[in-house]
Amino acid sequence: MITSSFQSLLQRFFTDRLLKQLGASPHTVAAYRDAFRLLLRFASERLKRRPSEIRIEDLNVALLGKFLNHLEVNRGNQPRTRNNRLAAIHAFFQYVGISEPALALQCQRVLAIPAKRYQRRPVEFLAEDEAGALLAAPNAETWIGRRDRALLLLAIQTGLRNSEITALRREDVQLGVGAHLRCFGKGRKMRCTPLRPDVAAVLKEWLAEQNAGPDKPVFPSSNGSRLSADALQRLVAKHVATARRTCPSLRTKKVTPHTLRHGAAMALLRRGVDLSVIALWLGHESTETTQVYLHADMKLKEQALARTTSSGIAPHRFRPPDPLLAFLETL
Repeated sequence: MITSSFQSLLQRFFTDRLLKQLGASPHTVAAYRDAFRLLLRFASERLKRRPSEIRIEDLNVALLGKFLNHLEVNRGNQPRTRNNRLAAIHAFFQYVGISEPALALQCQRVLAIPAKRYQRRPVEFLAEDEAGALLAAPNAETWIGRRDRALLLLAIQTGLRNSEITALRREDVQLGVGAHLRCFGKGRKMRCTPLRPDVAAVLKEWLAEQNAGPDKPVFPSSNGSRLSADALQRLVAKHVATARRTCPSLRTKKVTPHTLRHGAAMALLRRGVDLSVIALWLGHESTETTQVYLHADMKLKEQALARTTSSGIAPHRFRPPDPLLAFLETL
């Protein structure tokens, strides 16, 4: 017998499961919230009911399959985004399976919906001349231009995530000898990132221009509040459009705030910094995540090839001695 409504299950999933039991980070809660916002709107349109009137039984495999297809076809989401939405749905139905044993069969079917495989492309990053053109784009004569230049310079040097940049407070920035900044990344891990002297100097001038307390954002909006994720996206897109006028290579690249993070990682890698150090710098859980940068730069591969020596053995292609083996080689 089902004792809880979908509305109460979903509310308890967020308040009890995510926040109290798991202690999920605000980023995780926000991601799951957005996934269910999209799902409820889709289900409401399909079922002709208000979101609060939807029943848990309505969220069957057929409806959820159509929702996932809607994300890719109608909203233009990539498979990775589709998988993230599915992960939120899976987490909810795992909780439902524990709370409502009568729904165990439905939960099993939903949990059996697989994540979609996708092609991993080489990461996009900015070369040094492209980063220079981007930094020259903001108008330093205006308050917004000075803010944007300081933000872009910090992003390119430190490789902070988008959320880490917008959440940065004045008290998180330590200037002077041993200049560095502190931030909380994924998994609520706190890390310190050193600042180059030129970056520290620009930040010092920028912070001196602001009359704000230590808990205020380093890069505020025009009304003094924290920048939103969309505002950061628009900020980067605006200056990339300007930089493309003087740097033609930028015209073939899709540059987002995360592209600046990739550029910081590649700059460290090209200077011979060990992958484990880069992983710590970026706040990666494992060096396996950082290894993607090894595949991104052809110059590193060319340098490795140049260090190899010829074996002196003439190349010879394998010829199977048996017709059946020959057939298998053609597959």
